[in-house]
Formats: sequence, structure tokens, C-alpha cells
Amino acid sequence: MTASTPHLEPVWLRRHADVMAAALDHETFSSAVSEHLNVPNGMDGAEHCRYRAVVDKFMNPERSAALEPQCRQVARELLAGVADGVSVDVVGGFGRGFAVRAQSRWLGWPAELEQPLLQWMEDNHAATRSGELDQTTAIAQRFDKIITDLVNARRMGRIGGRGVPVDPTDELAHDFVGDVPLLLSEIVSILRNWTAGDLGTISRCMGSIVNHLAQHPELQADMRRRIDDEPYVNAAIDEMLRIDNPFLSNRRIATRDVEVGGVSIRKGQRVYLDWVSANRDPAVFGDPDGFRPEENAPNNLVYGIGKHVCPGRTLATMELRSATTELLAATTLIEPAEGAENVRETHPLAGFRSLHVVLHKR
Repeated sequence: MTASTPHLEPVWLRRHADVMAAALDHETFSSAVSEHLNVPNGMDGAEHCRYRAVVDKFMNPERSAALEPQCRQVARELLAGVADGVSVDVVGGFGRGFAVRAQSRWLGWPAELEQPLLQWMEDNHAATRSGELDQTTAIAQRFDKIITDLVNARRMGRIGGRGVPVDPTDELAHDFVGDVPLLLSEIVSILRNWTAGDLGTISRCMGSIVNHLAQHPELQADMRRRIDDEPYVNAAIDEMLRIDNPFLSNRRIATRDVEVGGVSIRKGQRVYLDWVSANRDPAVFGDPDGFRPEENAPNNLVYGIGKHVCPGRTLATMELRSATTELLAATTLIEPAEGAENVRETHPLAGFRSLHVVLHKR
């Protein structure tokens, strides 16, 4: 693990070129930034490659595609409970509900965990905003207890005679890194990254997407016409997320003295890669609010870049496409809710905390 130098102020890299340079220089900018186990995000080099191989097989295109019918069904179930023409919070309501239910069905978690997970999401965001270490630690421990109980139950279940894994949680509970069985702590860390990260970000992604659609009815109409054109829908969603990116930043630690974009960085100094600013850099994108999916796609950093690119990007794209297309199919128009108070997240989070729109249903 690379140690940080406490007395040095963190450096924020915000320009697209600078963020790219640091994200692609894996030797100079280490991802081993936390004292806590973080598999595989907080690993470097060969260790990262070994554990990343374990994670990637769960989220490849084939497995993500097989999950899509379930995700679409989840979206339809939630939308069936939304009244026509009434103001709804698509982040706190539809977005969070979709994230929790879709993740639970993917991982094979019981339905009775949905409410505890929704409450955990709320408490976790509050603790993150507070910046209080005691609060964030307690919330993390609470989540780890949920995962540990689930994994232990699966391991005991296999002892009882079941030989074929029934879902990703079961499979991971008996998985290997190379020839060595995964430790319980490693399994918990992987599941924490899959769920704790996804539960919050999927709902905030839906806030960014639905806000853009509500502000641009012509785009809504175009996407409804092309609702079965998967590459077009994927590109449109990625561009909406570039314009209003809910993924704020990633951390690195410099392993040597280096200069990036004229900024001197010392060995051991903590570095933040500002994805939001990089994705709105006028030097690369011109008007950062301009909606140009095909033109901007090669430079879009919504899911990061390099060896540490988000391992769940294929799964997340499928989930967001499922939720968005079902929302568009169920409505004739999505428009902003007049007089509603929409709340933006504050550092260290980004995106919407709440977003109210009116759904005019078919």
C-alpha cells in the first residue's frame, strides 16, 4: 500500500488532459489510497489484475444481457405504482427503488432486505455528507454485517449439499483468485463495491438522465421513436451523464515527484481526479452542455479510463437503459414539476439528491 504524506494538501486535477494523464499512468498514480481493504479498486499492478479478473467475469456483456429482462420487469413494477400527472421524486422514489430491487434480484438477495437497504442508502449518504469518520465507519460496519451474514449463509448452504451456484453471491462465496479461495474479507469487500457503490450511483444517474429529458421534450420524442435502437440509447444516456456527471472524483497517491499540466505533485501527495470538470472541459467538448453523443463519446470519462475503468460499466449501462426505456415507454411526456424544490448533492457527492418531475402516462 502506498502511504500518503499527511502535511501535503491534496491536489485536484480538473482539466481533461490532466485527468487522462494521471488515470493512465498507473505506476506514478497509485490507487492504494485507503487503509481499508478495497477489492479490486484499491489495488495496483499484478494484484489488481488478479482480483479484477475475478470481478470482470460477473459483469461481462453476456451475463448483463441475461439480467436485462429482470431489470425491465423491476422498472415496470415500480412505474405501475406511479400515478398519472402527479409530481414524483425520481431519485428518492423510482431511482432508489429500482437500484435496490434490481441489485437484490441480480445477487439473489431476499426481498425483505429491500427496506433495510433503502434505509442504509439514506443513512450512508447522510454520513458521507457529514464528513464525520465515526459516522461513516459505523455505517460501513452495518453494511458489512449484512453482507457477512449473507455470505456465511451461502457457505453453510453449500456444505449442506448444493453443488451448483444459484446466483452471483453464492458463486462469489465459493470463488478463487488463481488457485486460492477468496477470503471472507475479500468477498465482503467485492460485494460492498458492487452494492454500496451501485445503490447510490444508479439513483443519482437516473436523476441526471430524467432531468435532461424533462428539459428537452424533443429528445424524449426522439428516444421514444428509437427506443429499440440499443447503441443509440446507450450513447444518449452516456452523453446525458457526461453533461451532468454524478460520479464526482477518484483518489490516487503519487508514488514519485511529478508534474502534470504545470502542477507540481510530490511523492506521497493525495491526488483527486475530477471527472465532472474533465467531462465538461471546453477545450475538449466545446459547449459542455451541447448534446452530441457520437462526437463526444471518444472523450467521455463517465466510467473512468485505463486499468481502473469502472468494472460495472456494462452492467450499469444495461440497468440505466432498462430503467430509462421503460420510463419512456410508460409515458407520453416527462416534464419538470412546477414549484418543486429539487436538491443537488453536496461534496463529496454529485448529481441530484432529489428531482421532482410529472409523468404523463400512457
